[in-house]
Amino acid sequence: MRIALIDTLYPQFVARHYAERPGLARRAYAEQHAALIERCFGTSDAYSANLRALGHEAVDLLVDVEPLQRAWAREHGALTARERLPGRLGRLGPERLRAVARAQIAAFGADVVYCQSLSFFTPQDLDALRAEGRLVVGQIASAPPAAEQLRAYDLLLTSFPHYVERFQALGVDSEYFRIGFDERVLDRLRGEGVDPDAAAPGRHGAVFVGGIHPSVHGEGVRRWERLLGRIPFDVYGYGGEHLPDVSPLRRAWRGEAWGLDMYAVLARSGIALNRHIAAAEGFANNMRLFEATGMGALLVTEAAPNLGELFEPGVEVVTYGGEEELAEVVAHYLRHDDERRTIAAAGQQRTLADHTYARRMRELVALLEPRLR
Repeated sequence: MRIALIDTLYPQFVARHYAERPGLARRAYAEQHAALIERCFGTSDAYSANLRALGHEAVDLLVDVEPLQRAWAREHGALTARERLPGRLGRLGPERLRAVARAQIAAFGADVVYCQSLSFFTPQDLDALRAEGRLVVGQIASAPPAAEQLRAYDLLLTSFPHYVERFQALGVDSEYFRIGFDERVLDRLRGEGVDPDAAAPGRHGAVFVGGIHPSVHGEGVRRWERLLGRIPFDVYGYGGEHLPDVSPLRRAWRGEAWGLDMYAVLARSGIALNRHIAAAEGFANNMRLFEATGMGALLVTEAAPNLGELFEPGVEVVTYGGEEELAEVVAHYLRHDDERRTIAAAGQQRTLADHTYARRMRELVALLEPRLR
């Protein structure tokens, strides 16, 4: 198979990435792409690297990173006269970004177009890709777009168990497909002097890493604010600058932590707090489940009907049902470090045994290959 992996990156991450690397936006496409992949943001190249290890061809297309895509278009003679102008005058708009991505897919000769963002391409783009004989697949773990958008996919994969039947009811082929962990990050951190082993000395305290913008994560923000009234913990993530100065969450905020920096925060922490977005509807699913356990932190997450399929509660992770229990659980494991280490070690072992992207890509290939015949 030849698989074009279509991904989008958080604008906050992209802006900071380029701001910290003056001149990078004018460099060659390959150099910009390598610099972004090196950050280990999101799934990074975990899909493509493991697909190639299985004998398939795969390419990562970071389709909304404007300076990166402009570099590709420039190197392939696809820029208009206006787009060759410096600065904002030469920026590619959404329509042109989609056109560049379509050109990349064609140049690669993809059999499969695998979209991590279901809304980047229009339904018309997706229909055109299918008309070219490509299998168009979407992966989603967030609130879904409109039905018209969903029906433009040949296959929808989701880590939300409750979405599968809903997509099938729309007439769209759908399968349950779990998120995973990129175990290569462990060696990257060791190379930078950070020990991600669950039993490593020096781990301390509790941490939450994730979105804390009050207009996006309102209920989650309020939950952490109430918890901070009882339990100390550090907070890393985007949106903290929008919190009011009087918010206890603002005072606990240590700034943003993206990619490898985020993994390092988790590797230095004893306890990692987790919460899910409303679209999860009470099911365990998000990337923090695997990022936190993979980094050897004790995961404290909501009780969920499907959590036992992923981890054994009380043995590999710790759960809470409400805010009172959450405060009690965190306080207990802050006081009982031996217990914390035992459960954290079991959680890390489970993730490295069952939840790596090496394993997930074997599962993905088993889903895709029959649909290409």
